[in-house]
Amino acid sequence: MPVILSCRGLAKWYDSHALFENLTLGIDAGARVGLIGPNGSGKSTLMRILAGLEVPDEGERAVAQGARLTYLAQSDQFPADATPESALTEAMVASHPGLEDYQRDQLAAEALEQAGFGVAGNPATTQAVTTLSGGWRKRLAIARALASEPDVLLMDEPTNHLDLEGIWWLERTLTKSKATIVVVSHDRFFLQRACNRVIELNKVYPGGCFGSTGGYVAFLEKRAEFLANQKSRQDSLDNQVRREIEWLRANPSAQTVKSKARVDRASAMMSDLSALSWRNSQTRRADIDFSGTGRRTNDLVVLDECSKRLGTRALFSDVSLTLSPGTRLGLLGLNGSGKTTFLNVMTKRLAPDQGTVRHATELKIEIFDQRRERLDPRQSLRKALCASGETVVYRGRGQHVAAWAKRFLFGAHQLDLEVGKLSGGEQARVLIANLMLKPCDLLVLDEPTNDLDIPSLEVLEQSLMDFPGAVALVTHDRYLLDRVSTQLLALDGAGGAYQVADCAQWEDLAERLLAQAPGSMPAALASPSTAKPKTASPGLSGKERRELERMSEKIHEAEARVASLEARTADPAVIADAAALEAACEQLATAQAEVDKLYARWQQLEAKAG
Repeated sequence: MPVILSCRGLAKWYDSHALFENLTLGIDAGARVGLIGPNGSGKSTLMRILAGLEVPDEGERAVAQGARLTYLAQSDQFPADATPESALTEAMVASHPGLEDYQRDQLAAEALEQAGFGVAGNPATTQAVTTLSGGWRKRLAIARALASEPDVLLMDEPTNHLDLEGIWWLERTLTKSKATIVVVSHDRFFLQRACNRVIELNKVYPGGCFGSTGGYVAFLEKRAEFLANQKSRQDSLDNQVRREIEWLRANPSAQTVKSKARVDRASAMMSDLSALSWRNSQTRRADIDFSGTGRRTNDLVVLDECSKRLGTRALFSDVSLTLSPGTRLGLLGLNGSGKTTFLNVMTKRLAPDQGTVRHATELKIEIFDQRRERLDPRQSLRKALCASGETVVYRGRGQHVAAWAKRFLFGAHQLDLEVGKLSGGEQARVLIANLMLKPCDLLVLDEPTNDLDIPSLEVLEQSLMDFPGAVALVTHDRYLLDRVSTQLLALDGAGGAYQVADCAQWEDLAERLLAQAPGSMPAALASPSTAKPKTASPGLSGKERRELERMSEKIHEAEARVASLEARTADPAVIADAAALEAACEQLATAQAEVDKLYARWQQLEAKAG
């Protein structure tokens, strides 16, 4: 296939730091390319250069004549008064100027239905975009980008904020598209499913990048082979240079033409060795290692026929399981299916409606939830990692905060930076660092992978597999779930809980369940439930009964606001504005407190209802 988009000799610097230099690559027409790399490697900058939105300091970018490019940024921009219907209609007007209005309206309606918004005119298509959750805003942005029918579609982290159903939709959509796709993503399952070429941007490679055809698994195999050869080349060159140095020391005044040629060759080898050594040193990764208590109790947590409802809706029913040291439970389910509620029941933060939860005596539980655990954006990195003094105590041994920071890929020069100026991935590493200081029997992780790059995800996986206690894990990262989990429990949000072998089996099951309810809409978009409420308990007043009946809807609305504010705190423009970031973090804390308050009120009403 002909090359449709390419760059040659690209370089970009920020504050004398080179993101990349002498970068050259070509994208074939029809390819679906996954662009990966460590945080800070310049992926988003490269995408903007390829899109023609940013100018490189050196080099050039070329686009095939007549090719139309569309760029989808991480943050989604819509007019203040936009609805899903108006957003798609305007996109159709821009991309199909020769069509009649009714034809454009029909195309917009089809695009909305394919994106999961339902038929034209229903409340989901006419509500304000500002009321959508982060996941549905992203779906709409993707549908709008595809509506422009580009020859090349550049997408920066499109899986951010999408739930599993949204990611499945995106995978199907991209594999059917005729456009050339370049997509930045840390979702390795998505890269395997949706891409037929993977390129990694990383200074460990001679040209600054390395690519291979096929999905992510094929890329891993080719990369491992390349890096092994590069390390072998360094070892061989190291031996040759050592011999040449010994010869030079033995012949300090070599003057013959042959001798001078050998001196020049030795100098060239030393230069090559220096470059190889530097590149191989760039493979540094965060050193994540959680601490267990070492207890030998076999049954840490036992759930016996546990059930839980949210208002009139059953979340899960009759679930029985045991967590022992070495058990790693992965929870699967669409947004709103009850995964976080299940964790709350398992950790006794919520009581089950039926059944019992038993904990081992003095069970030590540590819970990681990025949505609840917020760092103070005004605090320095030094204080965030070590609240007092300069010494961090890890597993009974003290180490200087600078050495502790280095484990998580922070340099000494960053210690006095405000946390608010760190990237999302860097802030996630700070939260994980703090969690590592707390030995526990049960490690509960609710979406721990947000903002982590692939190298950090790989280290997190290994650390969880090495953790001696039990793990309970909720994440949209299917690759991590398949690798780490010893048990997978899938919740359908309607009372069903299923043991599945892997994420692929869950996907088949979920699609069958969704197909059985073709008219259903996701909770974030659905109109208020029309299900018949259960018979009211005499313990509740009429006002309280009405409050309980609306609780599910209110919790969904509150959680959608949290998701929207989470997206705002991750917006690069907000991160760059200290005042805006502080305000957004305060709003997020208030919104999360409201969610917690609603869950507490729900439990109170359920208890009173009996």
